[in-house]
Amino acid sequence: MRTVLTSLLTAALLAVAGCASPPAPRPATAATTAATAPTRAVAPVLLISIDGLRPDDLADAPTLQALAATGVRAQWMNPSFPTLTFPNHYTLVTGLRPDHHGIVNNSMRDPVLGRFSLNDRQAVSDGRWWDGGEPIWVTAHRAGLRTATMFWPGSEAAIHGVRPDEWHPFDAGITPAQRVDTVLGWLQAPPAQRPAFMTLYFDQVDHAEHDAGPASPPARAAVAEVDAALARLVEGLRQRGMLDALNIVVVSDHGMARVPDGQVVTVDTLVPADIAEVETAGQVVGIRPRPGHAAEAEARLLGRHAHYQCWRKGELPARWHYGTHPRIPPIVCLMDEGWDALSPGWKAKRRPGDRGSHGFDPALPSMRAVFIAHGPAFNPGTLLPPFDNVDVYPLLADLLGIAPAANDGSLAPLRPALREAR
Repeated sequence: MRTVLTSLLTAALLAVAGCASPPAPRPATAATTAATAPTRAVAPVLLISIDGLRPDDLADAPTLQALAATGVRAQWMNPSFPTLTFPNHYTLVTGLRPDHHGIVNNSMRDPVLGRFSLNDRQAVSDGRWWDGGEPIWVTAHRAGLRTATMFWPGSEAAIHGVRPDEWHPFDAGITPAQRVDTVLGWLQAPPAQRPAFMTLYFDQVDHAEHDAGPASPPARAAVAEVDAALARLVEGLRQRGMLDALNIVVVSDHGMARVPDGQVVTVDTLVPADIAEVETAGQVVGIRPRPGHAAEAEARLLGRHAHYQCWRKGELPARWHYGTHPRIPPIVCLMDEGWDALSPGWKAKRRPGDRGSHGFDPALPSMRAVFIAHGPAFNPGTLLPPFDNVDVYPLLADLLGIAPAANDGSLAPLRPALREAR
């Protein structure tokens, strides 16, 4: 089987450019705290995220197809609500729903910390925003394992006083090939310095699908670009004799829906600014009534509208597991699939044509995420039924042989994919 795997993966390799120089790593700044060491010898774990990758996108990804065919894949993985990048990436590495870990949106407000935006480097690197969860690199670090992150939401902050041993501030200008070369460089280190847990993040598919819509020519080209980088990774592992000695877990955070040209509403038409403040826009619209205007705001907003629906935060559908965290505004509106809610300024800047969006109901087929795994811990050829992305964290802890922190997930849906003797 391993010979077949190597043949399939080698056949899937695409032509890649010469080796690019990886960026210099950021060192860790906090000491390891006492924790239980791994209970058994374990293979290194590489967690890869391809932001926005849909199950249908695998048709343009021969390397991923080969990994899935000879490893493990799920029919799909269910994202958490809201189906946005930062909340779901933090769910994947903590096993907690966004309502529990506190990264409740890509943009949010905290009564003590102020405002958070994924583009605000100061906020992103402030560990207080992230302290509602314990990411797997902190769990592993406390167990005495070395960790390294080639981008991941939360990895730029000292969370509970701990950073990865190596980490990088996000830089979209670092190419997929450079990101892969960074990981291969980590794996070339002597065993004592080699990370036991690593992350690798790609944002190109998400950007292309936002700009032109899912399955558009630019989106398909972005899938091919990332898949070529993964081919580079596979070939680099093969050359180092590590292809079958590393547990690889490939995920996406959410899917993507097509938004036809013109299907956008402006947030000022939802509620007048003197009645309520719109804290978040896009697909999940968070609204905070002005003092003394709560009843007026509710009368205007609550219930079904032409292209969206609004609820009090405590009355959202139970299946979303969302609505108790203090960072969630009092009123939450969700846009219908294929519709965006933007400020007048953002709407004016929007180029003509179809585009893509996510953030919609996680039960929609368009929001489904990807799960693929390969390595010595996994049963080759396993097809898993759909499961929730909170289950990835307990899987990662199991692969590393460490006790997980408290979480909302379960290893049970993934046990059929694991070899009994490990």
